[in-house]
Amino acid sequence: MAIHWCASFTSNILKPRQHLILTYFRMASTGKNVPFLHNNAYVNGKWVTALSGKTYEVVNPANGQVLGQVPDMDQSDVKAAVEVAHRTFQTWKNTTPKERCVILKKWYDLCLKYKKDLATLLTLENGKPLAESEGELTYGSGFLEWFGEECRRTYGDVVPSATPSKRTLVIQQPIGVAGMITPWNFPNAMVTRKAGAAIAAGCTVVLRPAEDTPYSALALCQLAEEAGLPSGVLNVVTSDRSNAGPIGKELCENPLVSKISFTGSTVVGKILLSQSASTVKKVSLELGGNAPFIVFDSADLDKAVSGLLSCKFRNAGQTCVCANRVLVQDGIYDKFIQALGKAITAQLKTGDGLQPGVTQGPLINSRALEKVEGLVKDAVSAGATVVVGGNRDAKGGNFYQPTLLSNVTTEMRVVKEEIFGPVAAVIRFKTEEEALGIANNTTAGLAAYFFTSDIGQAWRVSEQLQYGLVGVNEGILSAVESTFGGWKESGLGREGGKYGLNEYLEYKNICYGGI
Repeated sequence: MAIHWCASFTSNILKPRQHLILTYFRMASTGKNVPFLHNNAYVNGKWVTALSGKTYEVVNPANGQVLGQVPDMDQSDVKAAVEVAHRTFQTWKNTTPKERCVILKKWYDLCLKYKKDLATLLTLENGKPLAESEGELTYGSGFLEWFGEECRRTYGDVVPSATPSKRTLVIQQPIGVAGMITPWNFPNAMVTRKAGAAIAAGCTVVLRPAEDTPYSALALCQLAEEAGLPSGVLNVVTSDRSNAGPIGKELCENPLVSKISFTGSTVVGKILLSQSASTVKKVSLELGGNAPFIVFDSADLDKAVSGLLSCKFRNAGQTCVCANRVLVQDGIYDKFIQALGKAITAQLKTGDGLQPGVTQGPLINSRALEKVEGLVKDAVSAGATVVVGGNRDAKGGNFYQPTLLSNVTTEMRVVKEEIFGPVAAVIRFKTEEEALGIANNTTAGLAAYFFTSDIGQAWRVSEQLQYGLVGVNEGILSAVESTFGGWKESGLGREGGKYGLNEYLEYKNICYGGI
């Protein structure tokens, strides 16, 4: 498919970095200009193609239209990018936190300035409603501001010595080249949360965005360059699914890479962890979830329903922290089912994310659609009742109806597996102990939620839930300033907050003798 280039210049004599020059590509399928859409990868401050010359198509999941073509890179491309990042690290690590802070905050300002353009691009490649995309841009940009400020607080310690002739210091220094693999469901925020922390710490980055959503990551490269980020600090390599495994292996086993950060499935995370053992890399993993959403008899019904709508159906249920198992106590179960069914019918509208009033976009691709459809059919065949939805949407394509299932049991696949779709599966329980037993009976431990008006219960349950993130009377709990990460097989390490920066720093003990 022919992709036609056109650029809008405010002046053809401006010095580099002095003024942002917006880039546009015209989509041949629609004839529309799309700001910040780059059809090349970004390495060493240059827009590059794959060494093989291969490309693959990026498709809008809402309508199947081709947005463009990006390089289908392989191990040789990634190895070259790692070498660039390693050379650049030798100078970038010596910059001061103040210098890095200034660049990151300029980057943050530019992201907010062009938020609407970036959000439109995000919706085109991801499918989520435009309002959600704008929300992600605000959230994602915040990591650049936060880590820009936080890097100026990478304090060390003076340790009292037991020997009068010695003095001991502990300092923090950047770990080196950070290899990153980011998911498609938050194609902006997962890049800024990882790369923002690494760059703030003084590291350099080689990042592979998900094959379905490369454009948001590439757009960030353009703005980073405009903010003054030196060439080679941030490198983004793109590839189709077939090269994802080899690229991950290269990042894990390349001795020039000191750190791996991955967000995605638990299965892939385990593979990357195993591969990283060959060079004993520091690894951060944010993996799958199976979040319980518990509604106790004392809960405010309206608040619980509202909390579930925002938690379960955000991005059409395609978030790692969205409610996966809805547990409702016996005394409020029937009322909750009735109220939730009415709310889904009245408040959720499926369609193209760029259309006004749409709250539910498509699933990311046909594989995701088939998985959700299979989980619902399995539940119904095992005795679950469809209250709302339960089928592919009449719009066709990758759309699935917002769905409510009652009479769900713990033996069904929809309870045991991560749904990653707009399906609320509701389980009945009798006691607090029973709810906790069901909630904690999983190898996942990322996010959990519960609603109660009993303050004692709030303390007990929040402490006994085996999860890294717990929302009490709240369905949205992520924040730039706070830590993010899971227990058990939901991952290793933490992102965001003051802890996120530590993932890219090494501690050094310095002992001065002969004093």
